[in-house]
Amino acid sequence: MFPTDRTAPLFAVRSRIRALETWREAARLVSTRWELFLDAEPETRKWAYASYLAALDAEEAAAADMAGLPLSNAA
Repeated sequence: MFPTDRTAPLFAVRSRIRALETWREAARLVSTRWELFLDAEPETRKWAYASYLAALDAEEAAAADMAGLPLSNAA
């Protein structure tokens, strides 16, 4: 008998790759927003900090999504 669910591992790997790319992009955004905060003028500093916090929230969510995926069996 042939295995019928050979695509499941492929989907798991693709999901993990997508989640990792999403997390990396979110982490870069955190860095960018932090730099913007550091360079912000006093009148825009509150907005820049709020923007940085939003980026941190997005990065945390992306990391949680990645952590919830099963690890690949490939080594």
